[in-house]
Parts: sequence; C-alpha cells; structure tokens
Amino acid sequence: MKNAIRIIIAAVAASFLLAPVAQAQSRHDHRPGQHHVQKKHHVQKKHEVRKKQAQRHHWSKGQRYSDWRRHATVRDYHRHGLKRPDRGQHWVKVDNQYLLITIATGLIAGAVAAR
Repeated sequence: MKNAIRIIIAAVAASFLLAPVAQAQSRHDHRPGQHHVQKKHHVQKKHEVRKKQAQRHHWSKGQRYSDWRRHATVRDYHRHGLKRPDRGQHWVKVDNQYLLITIATGLIAGAVAAR
C-alpha cells in the first residue's frame, strides 16, 4: 500500500515539474507561405497607421473637439498673439493651430493659425 501511494505522489510531482516544459515548446506548422502572409499583413497595418497620422484637420468655430484634454494649455497667450480667454475657456495648440476651447462643452470658440 505504501509503495502505491509513493508511486502516485511521484507521478503527481513529476507532472507538476514537466507541465511548464511541455507548454514552453514551440509549435511549428510547416505550411509554406503562412508566416509570409502574417508578415505582409503586419507591414500593411503599419502603413495605415502612418497614413492616419499624416492627416491634418482644419478646425473651425462651433465644432466639438473632444480630445482637447490631451494637449497642454497655452498659458502665455500674449506671446503668441492670442487674446485673453474668457472665463471657462482656454487656448490649446493642435497641429499648427491654436484653438480656443470652452472647457465645459469642448466646443471651439475660435481658431487661429500658428505663426
């Protein structure tokens, strides 16, 4: 009886030790072209991301800009030739434009091209 218990305990211990090794083995599918297709798709995705970054947006008064919190507030507005913002508004530089954003709603109250 003791030998049977020792064998069972040894088998369980061995399974705990060998389980990570079995999971760490890489699986190689030797299908030609599968790896190449994945690589081609990855390159195409990078190209699409670059294309989106290159697009510029022309902002105008009355549009909603929901992403204004990501940009730093322009504190030295006089230096950039901007008027003092009213209460509840502040200037944000986006791309090559200064936007006067209403803080409560995110609406653009004014837009000026940067110099």
